[in-house]
Amino acid sequence: MEKLNSPAELRRMNLYELKILADEVRELILDTVSKTGGHLAPSLGTVELTLALYSVFDLSIDKVIWDVGHQTYTHKILTGRRDNFHTLRQQGGISGFPRRIESPFDHFGVGHASTSISAALGILTAEEIQGRFGKVVAVIGDGALTGGESFEALNHAGQLKKKLIVILNDNEMSIAKNVGALSEYLSEIRLAPQYQRAKKEFEGLMRNLPLPDDIADKIISAARSVRYGVKSAIVPNTIFEGFGFAYLGPIDGHDIAVMQDIFSRVSVIDEPVLIHVHTTKGKGYKPAEMSPEKFHGVGKFDKVTGEVIKKPSPPSYTEIFGKAIVDCANENDKIVAVTAAMPAGTGLKNFSVNFPRRFFDVGIAEEHAVTFAAGMAANGLHPVVAIYSTFIQRAYDQIVHDVCLQNLPVIFCLDRAGLVGEDGATHHGVFDIAFLRTIPNINILAPKDENELRQMIFAAVKKKMPVAIRYPRGAGYGVKVLYITEDLEWGKAEVISRNNRADVSIIAVGSMVQAAIDAAKLLRERNISVNVINARFIKPLDTAMLRREAATSKVLVTCEEGALNGGFGSAVAEFLADENISMPLLRFGIKDSFVEHGARNKLLEICGLTPAQIYGKIIERLKEEKIFIPAVTLRKKF
Repeated sequence: MEKLNSPAELRRMNLYELKILADEVRELILDTVSKTGGHLAPSLGTVELTLALYSVFDLSIDKVIWDVGHQTYTHKILTGRRDNFHTLRQQGGISGFPRRIESPFDHFGVGHASTSISAALGILTAEEIQGRFGKVVAVIGDGALTGGESFEALNHAGQLKKKLIVILNDNEMSIAKNVGALSEYLSEIRLAPQYQRAKKEFEGLMRNLPLPDDIADKIISAARSVRYGVKSAIVPNTIFEGFGFAYLGPIDGHDIAVMQDIFSRVSVIDEPVLIHVHTTKGKGYKPAEMSPEKFHGVGKFDKVTGEVIKKPSPPSYTEIFGKAIVDCANENDKIVAVTAAMPAGTGLKNFSVNFPRRFFDVGIAEEHAVTFAAGMAANGLHPVVAIYSTFIQRAYDQIVHDVCLQNLPVIFCLDRAGLVGEDGATHHGVFDIAFLRTIPNINILAPKDENELRQMIFAAVKKKMPVAIRYPRGAGYGVKVLYITEDLEWGKAEVISRNNRADVSIIAVGSMVQAAIDAAKLLRERNISVNVINARFIKPLDTAMLRREAATSKVLVTCEEGALNGGFGSAVAEFLADENISMPLLRFGIKDSFVEHGARNKLLEICGLTPAQIYGKIIERLKEEKIFIPAVTLRKKF
């Protein structure tokens, strides 16, 4: 690996060298991810696949488009990022996903699933229109293939009849175990007994004939390219052939020689081709092979034992949600839960065990998840849809038309709202407030801590209307969680601290409430009078609270861990304008730019959302407004 300076050199390596390289790449991935965290199991599963692809195709003219990006660590190592691979997912280091600004070999930026075939078809079309005729290959996992966009692209590619090459990386698992008819269909293809029997009988016959071993080997090798066509007669009419693709496979995704043979032959096929490759997620690292779900996306871990390194911490918001929704379902048999391929990640694993008939994992199909939930709600059930904030973006139209327009009682529980850290720009859940609050009928809530999350879930269940609850990734604050349901007054903010007259009123939502409390402590050390309000409800706004704070404070401040454009602060500004209230308003949030990857606390600092930064900006604004500020005294650091 140390001698490899360009992916072009792979085309000059023999099979023995490629196998050695596979072991070296796998060890580098394992060593790095054990220290940085990352998507280990999927990338271990594609080492040989990547080497086979890059040893056959000419990357100076051919383009490989990866889906999702979970499986691209080998790609990064082979395309000039080996020496920086230790910076994976670290601030200022290389991203965990393909990015066009990071490498000329990253032809399309990804992070969400099911996009590679669409993007590759667009890139191939652009190549042809501009008189360039390199090959374009899309690599898509069987999990991503459950997403509707992939089928839209297959349909269009079959119609255009362009020479697109699609590699289906079938590891029988996306993040959680794949579900649904497509997964069963692929299993049937993999396990077709007629095909498997015919293959074994043919190879056995060759071995038993009175031929020298090298001649038998050559006959078997030549037959490899024939048997995929033969298999089409044994397992006829694959779904991909129905889309207009020539179908080859399944082939062993860890046998470099077999893949090289097939990849080198597809250029003679004058139509779209889909090559079905079967891989093992976590290949080469026993703990990941045994627990691929655990090692799909993993934090730092002990490479020897496979044990994840965890510091003692309070329960996560995800855990609190998971417990609360099980308790709700015990009380209410109308509660059903829906997720899009992430039962463990969203905290619904226990629900699926306790209520298997009321739990639905729809695969990577967020649009379907929302409309499916709307259908259940229209017929008397009360669905809870648990999807990460970044992924619910894919179902915006369904939220508008299928849920809110009909005012159906669907509860959206949006995990990973705000900055999520090392996964970066594709995964930060910072847009949900802005795109949800413009939709009529929806209610948007954000808890200040894990106890308030539980109370909000129980309160939302009592409502017969669309509700979205957004909450951050990671551990809570360790506050006492009350398992007796409190009455949460709908649409009303919570007063954390208040004076009848104040210099500043800070109105914060969700994860920023604690930052507001800490900033207020710093301001009070300057003898500045501060009110702190936990808004709780982004929509409906507590307008009575806003009128009161505007009337009794000199400066209003809003704090949110979300996009400023169209966010909670914008809602407050709109209210003030509509009410003809003229007063200083200072808004804290994420400015109009994408936030890179890095540790969450560092990203908050980059975005100006630490208590000390909030304090500093408020002081500056008070000076601009010529509001008296007492002399500086010693203060604590946060």
